[in-house]
This record gives sequence, structure tokens and C-alpha cells, in this order.
Amino acid sequence: MAQELGILAQQTADRLAGKHVGAVVAAVAEDAVEIRGAGSTGTGDGRAPGPDTLFEIGSVTKPFTALALARLVSAGTAELDEPLADLLPAGTAVPSRDGRQISLQHLATHTSGLPRLPRGMLLRALLHPSHPDPYAGCSADALLSGLAGTRLGAVPGKRFRYSNLGAGLLGLALARRAGTDYESLVTREICAPLGMTDTVVTVDGARSRRSAQGHSRRGRPVEPWNLADLAGAGALRSTATDLVAFVRAQWDGGPGGFAEAIRLSRSVEHRTSPFARVHLGWMAHRLHPRQGAHLQIWHNGGTGGFSSFVGFDPEKQLAVIALGNTAGRPVDRPAFDLLRTLQQDRASAPD
Repeated sequence: MAQELGILAQQTADRLAGKHVGAVVAAVAEDAVEIRGAGSTGTGDGRAPGPDTLFEIGSVTKPFTALALARLVSAGTAELDEPLADLLPAGTAVPSRDGRQISLQHLATHTSGLPRLPRGMLLRALLHPSHPDPYAGCSADALLSGLAGTRLGAVPGKRFRYSNLGAGLLGLALARRAGTDYESLVTREICAPLGMTDTVVTVDGARSRRSAQGHSRRGRPVEPWNLADLAGAGALRSTATDLVAFVRAQWDGGPGGFAEAIRLSRSVEHRTSPFARVHLGWMAHRLHPRQGAHLQIWHNGGTGGFSSFVGFDPEKQLAVIALGNTAGRPVDRPAFDLLRTLQQDRASAPD
């Protein structure tokens, strides 16, 4: 099994790597884990990326934010149906529609009705196209003041509408409730219990030496994205090693107290089609019966210089993680292909 996983992971990493950029792919089957890298970290020293190379994971941050919500709910310090307004500073104008308020669950399932981006962000990007981080101006003050003029595109809870703004507000609100900042919240509620030492927002000197250099779609080096106070939408950096620990907790429950939060995160669902749904922080679908009807739970991510994917099948205890250091080579399709191959191999294996 390990040899086969290693070969498949290497083939996928090779498929994603390029002349000046690289990728790391992890293939997980129950207790077997194989992590393979290919290409370059882009840092100019010729190193290939490996299990402990840090990448910006973009929107793969969102499952962390949602799991932090589930952890607080399990601890009794938050409620899924709690209005967002209750966790924000007094007097903050939070939009509603048809008398329905935005709840924390709505934010975690992209059913709040909020737009994809904060108010005025697109205009700022157009006026300052050379700024390396389009989210740099998303301070808490800017985000909360912008809510007053934000209109909801649907009644909260009615329709799926992917929103970076909603996920970022959820991270901001949870950190306020916990009396800390977003990075410390994720460390306390998720990373420390799971032994994940390299999943961070702020990269220090030691980690910076293990960080890949991001590249634009044209292959040019780009500055990091930090997302300011919209961190809950996509500010985390992580490694394949850490993400393996994160995804394996999705089926083994992790340490004491974690299993309840994992169950909660997947018991909540909003159907988007007969075959697809969204859980707290995760997308999910079943393949067509002709493809084996396998369950795939996943999230992808992208920043100005990176692309990421985490997907798993909790029924068969399989997972794929793919991290690349360029925005020009999305990792989604090769990663989905690998996950489906693992599922088909497991289905055809003798008992």
C-alpha cells in the first residue's frame, strides 16, 4: 500500500510542478501516509518542496475557521444559531433581510446572503492594481463600517452564495468571543490539540526559511498575502505534514473533546444540488453511481502566489492534500483525480 501511495503521490506532484515552481502531494489511506514533492520552492537555492515546506493555503483556511466554531459550540461558549451581531461591537449595523438575521451557521455554510467580497474592495483593487495584497485594507474597522451599506443577496439560510466576507467575519467574531486574535484562536482550538506546529498566520524567521516563494499566473515571484482582519477567510500558512494531521482527525476524531466538534461540523448541511451540499466549512458531493458513488469532502484555495486542495473520504479513510507555489497551476483537478483513483482502488481491493 505504501509503495503504491508513494508512486501515485509522486506522479501527481510531478504533474503539478514546473520549471521554476513546485508542489507537494500527500496521499493518505488509513494509517499509511506518503508525501512527495517535485519542482522547486522558488527560493533560489534549488531546494525541492517537502513535507515541512510552508505554503499559503488560501481558502483551505475556511474549514479551520468553521471547526473553531464547532469547538466553541461544543464547549458551550457559542451557538450555531447565534446572531453575528451578538459577537460584534455594540452598535455595529449588520444587514438582515425579511426580518432574518445572519447567524454563525449561515457564515460557516455560505448561506448568509453576504457578497463574495467586502464593500469597496473591488474598487480599491482597481485603483491600486500594483498592491501585492488586495485584502490588505480589510481592517476590522473597515469591515464593520462597510456592513452598514451592504445588501444581502438572499434571505439568510436560503441560498448558497460563496463569501470570503462571511468567512472572514466569522473568524473575526469568534476571536472576539474568545478574547483573542484569529491566529491564537486556531492555535488553541485546533493546532495545539492536534500537534500541528506549522499552521500559522504569521511566519517567523525559522519558518520563513522553510517557506515556498509564491508565483503569479505568469510565473513571477509575488509578495505574500496576509488578509488583515479577514484572516478567517484565507490567511493561514501550513505544511503537508500538518494538513495530514488535520484531515486524519476528520475520521478518527482526534484527541478527547475533538470528536464532538468534528461530528457537529459535518452534521450541519445545506443542499446545493441532489448530489452536493455544504457542511460547516467543507464542500461535499457524491460521485455519480457510474463512478462508484464515492463521497468526497473537500475545500480548495488560492492566493496571489499559491494553490491548495484538501479532500477526503471519511467512509474509506482516504485523503489527498496538494499544495503548489503558483497561482498559474491550480491543483484541484489532479488532486481530485488522485482521490478518485484511491477510492476506486479501495473499492476493488479484496476484503
